[in-house]
Amino acid sequence: MLPARFALAIRLLHWTMAALIIAMLFIGIAMVSTAGPAYSALLALHRPLGIAILLLGCIRLAIRIGTRAPPLPDDLPRAQARAARVSHILLYLAMIGLPLIGWAMLSAGSYPVRLGAGWVLPPILPPCARAFGLLRELHALVAFAFFALILVHLTAGLVHGFVRRDGVLATMGFGRNATLEPSAAETSETLEEDEARAPAGEAQTPPLPA
Repeated sequence: MLPARFALAIRLLHWTMAALIIAMLFIGIAMVSTAGPAYSALLALHRPLGIAILLLGCIRLAIRIGTRAPPLPDDLPRAQARAARVSHILLYLAMIGLPLIGWAMLSAGSYPVRLGAGWVLPPILPPCARAFGLLRELHALVAFAFFALILVHLTAGLVHGFVRRDGVLATMGFGRNATLEPSAAETSETLEEDEARAPAGEAQTPPLPA
């Protein structure tokens, strides 16, 4: 039987990473239009946030592979169901791929990846000016594509939650899923209907002989 919600660890990671990714995107946008000491401060935040997203993304992917996902609504058009699956794959690729590209870019440019408190990650590529330039362009392109994917993902979630109201948004929530879990009143009505349909001999117990 498929679960009504994603695993608790997936849900916790989803909202934690959502906050980190939104912060990362805004920091990246600010870095493009900032220079001087402010740029250095933003860069000092950008690097550890990227590595944190990389680590959490790998953990989330491992948990996602090992757990089952709730089903999509039966009335969802097939094209939309396929688009949802493809977009989730692309989101995972971006969550893991974008920080890796940034790490490789800094390695190729001989820039240390400082995480603070004396922690410095080892380079994953040898110094190469050409590779640094190519990876820098790729990093920017993937970041813009990631931002577009997030907008599509957010729009789809809002449509499912407030237009279709089909329970998809609730699968990543923490409250009671009213769409997938019947209320006590609904359960009582179902039991009453079942009793009404039952044969008279089963619904009533014959009196015991004196």
